Amino acid sequence: MVARLLDEDPEGAYGYSRVALRLASRVAAVREAAGFAAYANQKYGEALAEFRAAKRMTGNIDLWPVMADCERGLERPEKALDMAGAPEVHKLDKAGQVEMRLVAAGARRDLGQLDAAIVTLQSPELAANAVQPWTARLRYAYADALLAAGRESEAREWFAKAVEADRDGSTDASDRLAELDGVEFVDAMAGDTDEGENDQVPASDTPKADEVEVEDQDDVDVEVEAQGQGQVENDKD
Repeated sequence: MVARLLDEDPEGAYGYSRVALRLASRVAAVREAAGFAAYANQKYGEALAEFRAAKRMTGNIDLWPVMADCERGLERPEKALDMAGAPEVHKLDKAGQVEMRLVAAGARRDLGQLDAAIVTLQSPELAANAVQPWTARLRYAYADALLAAGRESEAREWFAKAVEADRDGSTDASDRLAELDGVEFVDAMAGDTDEGENDQVPASDTPKADEVEVEDQDDVDVEVEAQGQGQVENDKD
């Protein structure tokens, strides 16, 4: 249940995870799920504690990159960089190593080291033409770092490459590319609201209640006077 809710309802997933922890805190999968639920809600201290517990129970090193990212969330980028250089990284599979590279580059940016972040992302995986599950995010991170460093033309090139690899829309690379090309996005809902406001009668043009009553009374007086004159003429006849 927690895994299914993470994308659609992170707060709901977190609530379920707390219940699961009370019922089965000694189950590694429960601790890991609770960690991801806390992570999705930016509760990085809780997430890190749950990930550490799951790692102790299983010895699985796959959580190492997300644990390092929790350190970033706790504003400890130096600790994240220490983890990026730890022996555990060599035990990660290719996807895990790419994820660790992304975290390390993010930590460099946290420290204001833009050039170091760019160098950190430069790798065989970045240069490869083959599209892997991590390719779009890696190219996107590289483009974003280049743009932050003021290298706009290179950033545009890599945002375009990220778009090519982003088959499931996991990034907003297409929007970032359009912005660099000068495309302006119009909020359709805002336009509808403006039109609706223009259709309303200005307050100054709306007749007041007392004015309406006076006009109606004048009409009645005219009608009565006309009827009276008609009666006089009939009497003369």
